[in-house]
This record gives sequence, C-alpha cells and structure tokens, in this order.
Amino acid sequence: MIKTKELAAIWLSLWGLGVLSCPAAETWMLSPEEGWENVSTTPQGQFLLAISQINQQIEKGQSKEAVKAAEKLKTDYPQFSGPDLDVFVQAETLYAKGKWSKAAKLYTKCLVEYPDSPVYPAAAERLYSIGAAYAAGQKRVFLKILRFPAFDEGERILRDLADRGGNSPLAYRSLVTLADNQERRGSFLDAYQTWAEIEDRWPTGDYGRVALLRMAQALHAAYTSPEFDATVLRGAASYFEDYQARYKKSAEELGISDTLVMIKEQRAYKEFYVGLYYEKLAKTDAALMYYKRVQIDWPQTKAAEMAQKHIAALEQGKSLLPPKSSRRKIFDSGTRFLDNWFGLAGVLHLPTGEESIQTGSEEGMNHS
Repeated sequence: MIKTKELAAIWLSLWGLGVLSCPAAETWMLSPEEGWENVSTTPQGQFLLAISQINQQIEKGQSKEAVKAAEKLKTDYPQFSGPDLDVFVQAETLYAKGKWSKAAKLYTKCLVEYPDSPVYPAAAERLYSIGAAYAAGQKRVFLKILRFPAFDEGERILRDLADRGGNSPLAYRSLVTLADNQERRGSFLDAYQTWAEIEDRWPTGDYGRVALLRMAQALHAAYTSPEFDATVLRGAASYFEDYQARYKKSAEELGISDTLVMIKEQRAYKEFYVGLYYEKLAKTDAALMYYKRVQIDWPQTKAAEMAQKHIAALEQGKSLLPPKSSRRKIFDSGTRFLDNWFGLAGVLHLPTGEESIQTGSEEGMNHS
C-alpha cells in the first residue's frame, strides 16, 4: 500500500514546480530507499502526471477527452484500482462536465472514506479549486438553467479543507483564499476572524506576519462611518502598533505610521461627531462636554481644532450651525462628506496574501 504522505509529497513537488500543468517536465525527489529518482519514472509519479493531464484537458475545455482519460486511469494503473479510484473517476467526470457541486460531494467522499488513498491529494486540490471558485463568485447551476451564488458552499469547502489539513500548505491556502474573498465582499469582520484563525495556527514567520497585518487592515476597513461603533478602530490600532513593533522595516515600507495617524483622527472625529449631534439638537451642555472631551483625549487633531471653534461659539451663546433651512441642508451634506472621510470609505488597499508575503519577507522569516 502506498502511503498518502508519499503521494502528497510527490503531488506538492509537481504542483509547486508547475509540473501539473506541464507534464513533460522532470522532477527529482529524494527517496529513503532509492536516493534521488525521477518522479516521472515512478508508478506514483506517472499516476499523478496522468491526473495532471486530465486537469490540462479540462482547462482547455476538452471535456470529452478528459472523461475518457479519467476512465483509462483504472485500466492503465491497476495497482491503484479500488473503490476510492472509482469514486475519484466519477468525480473527475462530473468536474469535466461542469457539475461542480456534485463532483465536490464525491471528492469529499474520497477524503472522508479513503484517507489513505493515493488519490487523496488530487481530490483535496480539486476541492480547493471548487471552493475557491465558489468563494470568488462562481455561481451554481440549479435545474440546468438557474444560476445562484455559492459563497456559503465555497466557504464550507474551504473551511473543511482547512480543518482536515491542520498546518499543511493547503490548509493555509484555503484560509487565505477564504479571507481574501470575505474582504472582497465587504465582510471585513468575518475576514478578521479568519485572519485571526490563521495567526493562531501560524503565529511566527511570514504567515504570522501577514496574518497580523491583515487582521489590523480588516478591522480598520470595517469602520466606515462615525455613526457606527468605534471599537474596531481601537482593535485595528492595537494590531498595527504590534506590527510596527515587531516588523519595523516592513511597517515603514507599508506606511503604518500614517495609518495610525489616520485612525487617531477617525477616533477623534467620532467623539466630535457626538458633540455635533447634540449641538444639532440644541443640547448645548452635552455638546460642550463632548467637544471638550475631544480636546482632552485627542489634542493636536483636526477634530480638536474643529471642537475648539464650536466651543468658542457656544460659550458666546452662538452656534456655527446654520439655521434649519436650505443652507442647513447643505451643511448637513458637508458633514456627511466629512463623516465618510473620517470613516474609511474604501480608502484602504488590502493586499493579497501573496503580495503581503513578498513585502518584508526576510524580516518576517527571521522573527520567531
């Protein structure tokens, strides 16, 4: 019986070097028994290369050829024949025909019922590709004509792979893909939770560095207006400060200091906004209390400067707010513009996991 770990090692070598999309290439692996050997000359390597050829045919839209090649796996590689290969071939056939949801169930069956099967790594990679596509917005076909978003199914597949994979590269890719797509859909708090899970599993090195950065960015992006709770800003500032302390060079390149200044201004404006609210209601004492609090808590901010002007006017029995008229409507529109500025309003550019890993990677790898 061929061990799953051996097949997984070969699969990762082929996948990592691009051999799975270029079967003619040669890959050498160190075998404890045989020393260095060409993977393409071993039964295991030939079997996985045959699967990679099916993948190529599917990518080229050659579904009929892919189905025939999948069926040939059982006759060309009888040493791998069994119920696990039967299920895998059925799944490949459905996958080639674009019936991804049904194929995913069979790939999952391979993982659940045949954990020692040589097709386990290939089935897991297929599931990842389906989960990633669904999470990115690929729609499911229902009753052959209706198409519905499948975000939930994509998340379920990716989380299942992450749970099964432990600390494996596939588990990491699954969680990063999930977090990336949660951010793209604007689900920043969900993305934060996913990045927190990644940071918990891989607390050091580049993986831990990227996770810490993305946790901070996700919380910052979750704050869009002073009308909402500012707790996420406190959390974001804390993570950014931690990142700055641990990865100074990378933090400088990413402009973390400027981001922290922006968060400080946002938190200050949040309190100023409350004072402005009470001033609009003609509750002068409450407005003055919040304006003065801004000056105490957030000196040398734009919000503190604005608060001082409002304090001076109110103490003279005046108000900087125009009367309730057409001018007041224009003023309120202007404050909404400020609200968006002091909220995030899409200012952040969230890098992908790979981009983040490339930034300051040497520093991140040296940290432990």
